[in-house]
Amino acid sequence: MTDNRAAFTEFCDLFYTRKRVADAFALLVSDDYVQHNPNVPDGPQPAIDMLTPKFDGSPDARFEIQRILVDGDLAMVHVRASRPGAADAAVADIYRFENGRIVEHWDVLQAVPEHAAHDHPMF
Repeated sequence: MTDNRAAFTEFCDLFYTRKRVADAFALLVSDDYVQHNPNVPDGPQPAIDMLTPKFDGSPDARFEIQRILVDGDLAMVHVRASRPGAADAAVADIYRFENGRIVEHWDVLQAVPEHAAHDHPMF
C-alpha cells in the first residue's frame, strides 16, 4: 500500500469505528512497530493485547473519528472516545509510516470536562 491516506483511512475504519483491533494491525502495522506510550511495549502484539479489551471487548464503547490528517509519512486521527461510566476523552493518535506500513505511534489523551472555561468545542 503506497497511498498512505487511503491505507490510513481504512486502518482507522477497522480500528476505531469497527473496533477490529487485530485486523487493523494486520492490515497496516509493521512488525518493527515502535510505541511511544510508556505503558505499552514495542511491537504490534502488546498493543493488540492491551487495546482489544478496550475496543472489541467493550460493545458499549464508541470511538468517533472527528478528523484524519495525513502529511507524507505522518498521519493523525482525532477521536472522541466514549464509554459508559467514564468521562468522554479527546484522543489524538499520531502514526509514522515507512515503506507503506505504520512503524511508530504516539498518543495524547485529554478528558472532556463537564464544564469548560469557554464555549469552544473540543471536537
